[in-house]
Amino acid sequence: MIILDTCALIWLVQTPEAMTPIAHDAISDNVGCIFVSAISAFEIALKTKNKGIELPMHPKLWFSMALRLHGVRELPISASIAADAALLPEIHRDPFDRIIVATALAHRLAVVTSDKNIRKYPGIDVLW
Repeated sequence: MIILDTCALIWLVQTPEAMTPIAHDAISDNVGCIFVSAISAFEIALKTKNKGIELPMHPKLWFSMALRLHGVRELPISASIAADAALLPEIHRDPFDRIIVATALAHRLAVVTSDKNIRKYPGIDVLW
């Protein structure tokens, strides 16, 4: 079972060639068990608003369609995950990535990400 970080989700949908063979294999090998944090919808909408990324449609619709088309399931941000994210070691200051790490730990998921800082967290398995 795996969780995609926000960039991995964007690449899966828009530029799958940007992903490594390991990331592709992780996705292929985990059909039906691929997750994404709800925080990724917020991050994608914010990046769209701030012109960091360009999407062919409204971010909410893009996110919904991306999950449906690729068989990805959304995981909510619980109070426990939010608190755990705040209490993680100060390896990564990005609140989006901290939520994704806390979600991965809570659900025992490997993280598909190119972010080198995420692999520094104890107990995290990174696939890239």
